[in-house]
Amino acid sequence: MGRATYEDLLQVPDHFVAEILEGELYANPRPATPHGRATTKLNIILGPEFDHRRSDGWLFMFEPELHLGEDVMVPDIAAWRRSRMPVTPNVPWLDLAPDWICEALSPSTQRLDRFKKMPAYARENVQYAWILDANLQSLEAFRLENGRWSNIAQHLGDAVVRVEPFESIEIKLADLWD
Repeated sequence: MGRATYEDLLQVPDHFVAEILEGELYANPRPATPHGRATTKLNIILGPEFDHRRSDGWLFMFEPELHLGEDVMVPDIAAWRRSRMPVTPNVPWLDLAPDWICEALSPSTQRLDRFKKMPAYARENVQYAWILDANLQSLEAFRLENGRWSNIAQHLGDAVVRVEPFESIEIKLADLWD
């Protein structure tokens, strides 16, 4: 079997999240509700504080389709510094790598998220990556340093945290978990 194409991806039913990594097509069911609630709540917490039109602000997107090199990825949340993306383009997908991504793990996607997508994000120079696990009630944060991910935070349960690049606010992790 040859490398997956975008046409292959378009054939995947809408109730799946389809991605292409290293030429292989991955199709996973939409996230379970704890996963979806955690990312929605995180977006609600970060958005009002950081997503604004000032040049030092951020532009947040929920499940954007990213075309980075030959890979097609859909992070749960992504954000770009407004200095790099001052306005939201009117396009079906983005080919500008975000500055920050958040992936929420589920049993069916955790291997893909950690071992395929994280290296691709590093290759594309995404500066920060957060990994949420609603089942474990955990947040891990990474910063890209010299092309490699450096773990900068690991938090569990109901901790109140400040985490780069959004360390100017406190996040009550208990607010993310139902």
